[in-house]
Amino acid sequence: MKTIRSISFLVFFSYIQCQTLQRSLLDAALQHINSQNYLEENLRHITSIMVAQFLQKSTYEEVQTVVKELVGLAEKCKVLKSHESLSECSHQLMTVFLEHVCNNQGMADKHLFSECCNINNTARLKCFLLNKKDDAGYNDIFQIPNPEQICEMDKENQVSMKERVLVLLTKKQPKASFSEIAKLAVDVKNLHQTCCEGNTAACVLGRSQLMNYTCSNQSILSSKIAPCCVLTEPFRGECIINSENDDKPDLSCLPISRFTEDQFVCQQFTDKQDDFLHEFLYEYSRRHPELAVPVILRVDTVYRNLLGKCCKLENPLECYGHGKEMLQRVVRESREHVKNHCDLREELGESDFHDRLVVLYTKKAPQLSTQELVMFTKNLAAASTKCCPLSDEQQFVCMEDSAKLILGALCRRHEAEPINAAVGHCCDNSYAFRKPCFDDLTVDGTYVSPHSSCDQVIDFKEELCKAQEEEFQTEKRKLLSNLVKQVPLATEMQLQSVTEDFAHLVRKCCQAETRGPCFREEGFKLMAKCQALLEG
Repeated sequence: MKTIRSISFLVFFSYIQCQTLQRSLLDAALQHINSQNYLEENLRHITSIMVAQFLQKSTYEEVQTVVKELVGLAEKCKVLKSHESLSECSHQLMTVFLEHVCNNQGMADKHLFSECCNINNTARLKCFLLNKKDDAGYNDIFQIPNPEQICEMDKENQVSMKERVLVLLTKKQPKASFSEIAKLAVDVKNLHQTCCEGNTAACVLGRSQLMNYTCSNQSILSSKIAPCCVLTEPFRGECIINSENDDKPDLSCLPISRFTEDQFVCQQFTDKQDDFLHEFLYEYSRRHPELAVPVILRVDTVYRNLLGKCCKLENPLECYGHGKEMLQRVVRESREHVKNHCDLREELGESDFHDRLVVLYTKKAPQLSTQELVMFTKNLAAASTKCCPLSDEQQFVCMEDSAKLILGALCRRHEAEPINAAVGHCCDNSYAFRKPCFDDLTVDGTYVSPHSSCDQVIDFKEELCKAQEEEFQTEKRKLLSNLVKQVPLATEMQLQSVTEDFAHLVRKCCQAETRGPCFREEGFKLMAKCQALLEG
């Protein structure tokens, strides 16, 4: 069946673009002639996106039939009057589309929307969105999330959404004023919400208008995006995302120490807490474009908590006067975690390092299946392979950004089916400190493994002789994970002895003239060693 996933991807890609772009203000952007041209030229495509996202079981031909019927109704969006807004028009288009589906009983039943059609218009869209599959055929929960999954991830972290956008914008445009950046952060957050609510038309058009505004104001926003602005959509937005951060401005006249040494800090914090903290975040971010977003948010969290404590004291300056050292320690400890991680990989080598990750995370989350643990640690190992060879600064940012995505997948798994209290604490307590929290987890002492014999832990099968190296390593790591679940306090040497013998057995017997007797004879020896470990 021919589906329209490439078009669907275009819509949600807008969120990634929105994170580093400037200013939505949809009604104001309507004044840009390029937006109107974009709408006229792409009306059918935009309508196709909306239909294809909801009717994912339909063929291309079926989608286009619906689109043809809707385009006539959508024509009025091309001739907006001055008092009308694009968002209102696109919402009307969505309403008409949902009514179209509900009036076709066969279509509603096929796509499991029948129950939604019995709900009034206000709640109907939410019902459709809940029943719509965001990624048809997506099976691997530990795959690094694509843009279509990010909206779900952000539901967990809406409190910090504005802060995250503010950091991203500031890192890209450190010369822009605080008031400009703060306003843009709100606007981009609102546009992101529009995209995640499923209003496809408003999302795509809003993104286009955002691009136009950005490129029309290069002089005050960024000196690095000129080559991008001559491109067409969607390449223009992708280019801007991948553009360099703007040159760091001279900020010597505004020392960051005013947030830790000024005697009026608590007055500002008390009178206008949000504005004051956002200004700190802005000033810190543009001074440290080399830091990953989670690290800057850690600094922000520590500073926020520091003032919350100090400003209740009789002499707050004496308390928050140590803030500079505390913030430096946050960054230093984050760097040390990454450095130790990469040093261990260098010491062990790529394969043994992955084995070590399997052991560590089986102890942290033994409730996960061995297949899940192997897949999750495979992503961690792959991130290390990509990031650790980079320079110190790039290595640091790369690992932090990769961990953000990979641990986000683990937390989505926990949300769907709780793993354990410790994992839940790391997922729910602090988005900024999620990575350090997972780094510090040790053995889950609450886990009671179901008793298994060695013939349940070790799977001897001649099919392994036909396996590719990656498949063989997967089986070895599943064995390793099963052993750790049974004996979480086993030493590294004990675990390694069993898995090395397993690898030796498979390679030896697969080369033997008669494989069956070899597997039985060598397998008996390995079973004895395994049983000794389980009973030890």
